[in-house]
Amino acid sequence: MSTYLLVILEFFKTGLFAIGGGLATIPFLREMAERYPWFSLEDLLDMIAVSESTPGPMGINMATYAGYNAGGILGGVIATLSLITPSIFVIVIIASFMKRFKESVVIQRGFYLLRAATAGLIAGAVFDVVVLSLFNVDVYRASRRLLDFFNWPALLMFALLVFLIRKFPKVHPIAFIGASAVMGVVFKL
Repeated sequence: MSTYLLVILEFFKTGLFAIGGGLATIPFLREMAERYPWFSLEDLLDMIAVSESTPGPMGINMATYAGYNAGGILGGVIATLSLITPSIFVIVIIASFMKRFKESVVIQRGFYLLRAATAGLIAGAVFDVVVLSLFNVDVYRASRRLLDFFNWPALLMFALLVFLIRKFPKVHPIAFIGASAVMGVVFKL
């Protein structure tokens, strides 16, 4: 199967089932990182950091980057279009039925269930990001030394940022993002 067809299928599936926005795409992207040579788990963490730090929807930024890695500029365009196409169809379908059924108890309960599913997908994504960022699971499996389990520089940076955010709550988040980027480059994190 060609790379472009795989990109279309994977990102269409992600766009169809990642209900809840960019964070909900992370479990799908993690699966892609494990299945295909398009990007690694470390690249995924970088994509998340850059996507969270730049303007635009996180899921689309990440799809464009992943598609570009898989198939160049055309791969980036295909991945982005494949990700957003299911949303367009779903929104058009829901909008056409919403006028007729917006008072329906079944429809209202369905939306409550979607909220729970979205919260679960986002919680799973947050868990994945925390584990991938702060812990060296693969290194620990190889060495079986507890000290190897922790990504000490990342844990220290995380603790420092939590402290600074609590100590200076009025500082704009962009300052923390910029400082984190500089620290990551300087200390090669």
